[in-house]
Amino acid sequence: MTNDTPKLLLVDDEERFRTTLAKRLKESGFAVQTVGSGMDALALLAKEPCDAVVLDIRMPGLSGIETLAEIRKNHIGVEVILLTGDADVPSAIEGMRLGAFDYLMKPHDYDSLLEKLNQAVALKRQREERLRKAEERAQLDRLEKTIRF
Repeated sequence: MTNDTPKLLLVDDEERFRTTLAKRLKESGFAVQTVGSGMDALALLAKEPCDAVVLDIRMPGLSGIETLAEIRKNHIGVEVILLTGDADVPSAIEGMRLGAFDYLMKPHDYDSLLEKLNQAVALKRQREERLRKAEERAQLDRLEKTIRF
């Protein structure tokens, strides 16, 4: 694993699904952590940043939509893909309104999920690079102003 290895968090209350998907994602080159609830996901994100979250919607305790809202408040740059076996239009609309990268149905084709994850990680990293360049430009502007006066 390198610093460029995409870091994922897989959140699903179905342990067997979580374990199987995590194994496949690790084989595809991701660093994957798994948790079984929204609360555990928020606790882990507070300690360890990640690039993307695959988030189940229907979970006991904090739902996926509630978890997504908390992720948006405290971890703005993290991309979230909602993956659910119980899709309904209101949750899909709410998830997208809250800024989910995508909303997918279980069972979902693995290659398609992998493509979505790669797109989500690429988007996050492009945004971080633009931010880094903007901060560099701002520092250069401040330095130039300091030199002139």
